[in-house]
Amino acid sequence: MSVVTQCLILAAGNGSRIASVAGGVPKPLVPLCGVPLLEHVMTSSREAGIERFVIVAGYRADLIRRWLSDRSMDGISVKLIENLEYQKANGVSALAAKTELNQPFLMLMSDHIFEPKTAKGLLRQPLEHDEVILAVDPKVDRVFDLDDATKVRYQGGHILEIGKDLSSYNALDTGMFLCSPTLFNRLESAKKNGDCSLSDGMRKLAHDRKLRAFDIGDGHWQDVDSPQALAHAEEIFDRDFCGNLAVESFVNG
Repeated sequence: MSVVTQCLILAAGNGSRIASVAGGVPKPLVPLCGVPLLEHVMTSSREAGIERFVIVAGYRADLIRRWLSDRSMDGISVKLIENLEYQKANGVSALAAKTELNQPFLMLMSDHIFEPKTAKGLLRQPLEHDEVILAVDPKVDRVFDLDDATKVRYQGGHILEIGKDLSSYNALDTGMFLCSPTLFNRLESAKKNGDCSLSDGMRKLAHDRKLRAFDIGDGHWQDVDSPQALAHAEEIFDRDFCGNLAVESFVNG
């Protein structure tokens, strides 16, 4: 099994829900414990073994580009792609990177923080050439904002349904995916009027039993998508993410 060392980070949205506390910066640069969310994601990924990053930006991409250029990225490579259609669903942002990723890759959201051990566990999973593995959390009673969370119903390791409005589910989507490049074909086939979400593509994979689940066990994660979620993440960070090294980041301003 080849080692996966590349990562796609989706960082294009305009972050309307968190804008009131963003101070004019795009959501990926909103600070959590004094460190931009994007830096938390990159640092945890680096600790898990990622060496190459492809970042898709959109809203205020100029600020993200400047932030990256102001930092020393020793030991890693970073490619920034600008999605001019960032107001469409996140599947379009993923498709903006399709020519950059022709080998298996980790796909992450710029506003989901996680423990490096969770990413390491996901990266160790054997991946077929035509499938995607989603890290799921069955501890649904611990989520901060259940209404906003993407729900998952899985059985025997295979995901059967995925979506925010599922009435029957047994886990949550953590925003961490181990992907084969077939993901891009599924997203293209899911497009309607030039638009598609990641969940649209995942439903295509689930229909063909090509979407598997990886249980994160006791791992912690947090979607930071609103002022309330940011405040919650600040409150629990020392307890649940004390092993993360983002405050001693590998990127030095």
